[in-house]
Amino acid sequence: MFLVTGASGQFGQRVLYHLLHTLGVPADRVIAASRHPDTLADWAAQGVATRALDFEVDSTLNAAFADVTRALLISTDALDRPGRRLAQHQAAITAMAQAGVQHVVYTSMPLPENSPLLLAPDHEGTERALAASAVPQWTVLRNHWYFENLLATLPAVFATGKWYSADEGQASADIARDDLALAAATRLAGSESGKSVFTLSGPQALTRAEIVERLNKALGKTIDIVPVPVEGWVQGAVAAGLPEPLARVFASFDTNTAAGRVAQVTGDFQQLTGRTPQSFDDWLAANRATLRALD
Repeated sequence: MFLVTGASGQFGQRVLYHLLHTLGVPADRVIAASRHPDTLADWAAQGVATRALDFEVDSTLNAAFADVTRALLISTDALDRPGRRLAQHQAAITAMAQAGVQHVVYTSMPLPENSPLLLAPDHEGTERALAASAVPQWTVLRNHWYFENLLATLPAVFATGKWYSADEGQASADIARDDLALAAATRLAGSESGKSVFTLSGPQALTRAEIVERLNKALGKTIDIVPVPVEGWVQGAVAAGLPEPLARVFASFDTNTAAGRVAQVTGDFQQLTGRTPQSFDDWLAANRATLRALD
């Protein structure tokens, strides 16, 4: 039995799709778990079992992982207070070990150790918790950032024609969310044993200037990169209405990029899936209409 946590989220939905429709896993071997299992009715109609799972409610933890052989732990979005997400992950890992789950796949980030990214301690701590747990086998997928993050960033950029950046012109080897979901599904549904770490990147590392050049050409835009210091980025985001703690988290993504910590291109995705990850140019062509609608 294969269980997917956070199954109602965008990433979890694509993992379920790939399990059933790309990899051909029988639906009666798949469990979709979520805080909102009522949102999983379409999967239930296809024969997938659905379970309530809240990492902060012990009774759901104990029930959700019963009879599960391999589980995908998708990192949560609990960012409202420091340490909450790590505590959630630790509770899930403890429950999975107690339930006898044999293999856990976790979605982490590149180079979480000593990272300037303010979210990194959650990932590093989860990796440590998994390594120290009684779970006999595990896989850490250190996922690079999604191309799809542009969908949240670009409306403000289109409104002003300016992209304020504190990444010091360094590159990022981003990858399509759907490719990462395929890799997670493939590892979850596999029979591999042992303990392993994979870093999943796109096929090339691009600077923000190179991304803007492609966006301008594809969308007929005139976007300019405006370099700013990190503190300037934070204050600008606060002035635009973002709470300062959250602004500092987002700014630390640029700090992390400036430190060269997301520029590594690896062959791990192809090793896991047997496929080449989608390039940014191909992703841009496939999503041109969606991007234009953001303006």
